[in-house]
Amino acid sequence: MTNTKELNMEYNTGRNRLVMPEYGRHIQKLIEYAATVKDEEERNKLAKAIVNVMGQLNPHLRDITDFKHKLWDQLFIISDFTLDADSPYPKPDQLTFRVKPRQIAYPSGRIKYRHYGKTLEQVIETVSAMEDGAPKDQMSLGVANFMKMLYVMWNKDSVADEVIIEQLKQMSDSRIVLPMDTKLQQPPEQPVRNTGRKGPSRRNRSRGQSGGGRNYRKN
Repeated sequence: MTNTKELNMEYNTGRNRLVMPEYGRHIQKLIEYAATVKDEEERNKLAKAIVNVMGQLNPHLRDITDFKHKLWDQLFIISDFTLDADSPYPKPDQLTFRVKPRQIAYPSGRIKYRHYGKTLEQVIETVSAMEDGAPKDQMSLGVANFMKMLYVMWNKDSVADEVIIEQLKQMSDSRIVLPMDTKLQQPPEQPVRNTGRKGPSRRNRSRGQSGGGRNYRKN
C-alpha cells in the first residue's frame, strides 16, 4: 500500500479579496509584503519597483494624463493604505475610497406617453410656464413638431396633427392650446432597414422576362 501525500490546496474562497483584479494576486501579495518591510529605504525601493511592474502590466495607462500618479494611487489603494512609502505625488485620501457614494434616486412619477419620455414632459412644463406671446407660441409649435416626429418614430405610422395637438393640450394641463387647424411639419422618412434579402439576380430576371423556360433548338 502506497502512502498518499496530502496536498495543501489554496482555494479562492480562503484567500484575501482582490482589491483590483486587473493586477492579479501576485501584485497584491507583493504590495502586502512591502507593507511589512521595516527598513524604510528598502520599503521605498520595493514600492517603486512594484509601480514599474504595474505600469508594464497596464500599458494602456500610458495614454492617461499623469499615469504614474494613477499607479501610485492604486498602489496605496491595493495595500488598504497600510503601505508607508514616499510617493512623488500627494497620497490619496483614505476616506474618499471608503465612504460609500450617495445613492442616486430614480425619477419618480408615471410617464403619460412613454414614447415622448420624461425629458419632453419637462420641456412642456417649461414652455407652459412662459408668458403668453409670440415666443411661447413659437416654442409650443416647435414642441408639437418634435412630438409628431417622436410619435412616427415610435409607432412606425403616420398620425393626424389633431392627435398631437390634443396630446400636447393634455400633457400641459390645457396651458398650451394650439388651434386645431395648425399644420405640423412632416417628419423625415425613416431609412428602410436592410433585411438581408437579396432581389432576383440578373439571370433570374432575364429568365422571368423570357418566360422562365429553356430554349431548345430544333434539329
